[in-house]
Amino acid sequence: MEIRVNPTRMELNRLRRRLTMAQRGHKLLKDKRDELIRQFMILVRKNKDLREHIEKELTDAFAKFLLARAVMSAENLEEALMYPTKVLRLDVHRQNIMSVYTPKFDWAEEETGGGEGSSIYPYGFVDTSAELDTSIETLSNILPQLMELAEGEKSVQLMAEEIEKTRRRVNALEYVLIPRLEETIKYITMKLDESERGALTRLMKVKDMVRAKT
Repeated sequence: MEIRVNPTRMELNRLRRRLTMAQRGHKLLKDKRDELIRQFMILVRKNKDLREHIEKELTDAFAKFLLARAVMSAENLEEALMYPTKVLRLDVHRQNIMSVYTPKFDWAEEETGGGEGSSIYPYGFVDTSAELDTSIETLSNILPQLMELAEGEKSVQLMAEEIEKTRRRVNALEYVLIPRLEETIKYITMKLDESERGALTRLMKVKDMVRAKT
């Protein structure tokens, strides 16, 4: 369906400029969509591998924790974990990936004063089990990867939303606006050609009439 316009030469030139801009925008958006999809797939594969590794480590840590709970009294276990030795300070920044602002996490551990030195264990080793030590060590070591996964998962979500927006814009240009502009340009060109042929026919008739009178 063409756009409703007056079939004039000025309107034809305006629509041709608009079509050129639409075609250029369509190409840029397609390039952006394709690059976003490429970056998205890289990040998805990376997150998948990281998630599988983290799930395995967490499964082992929880298994060790269950063993520790089986061999320790509930009072000793609760007392051992009551006062952590560190707190986490997290700063969230933004990074630009193809005009998509994804989160970038900067974090650091700070001493709470509840432990001895820089130890990750908030307890002594007399009344605790080795399984509890292993579980806490695993959880402590996996924390950077958990932060990386959280960053990656949020980035994937934001990139997926941007890919969908870009896809809709590409389709709107490709299947709606550009065809309508082309159809309208074709219609105006046809009307102008008809007008020129009509004007030429009238001119020839006038010439014939002038010749007939002379």
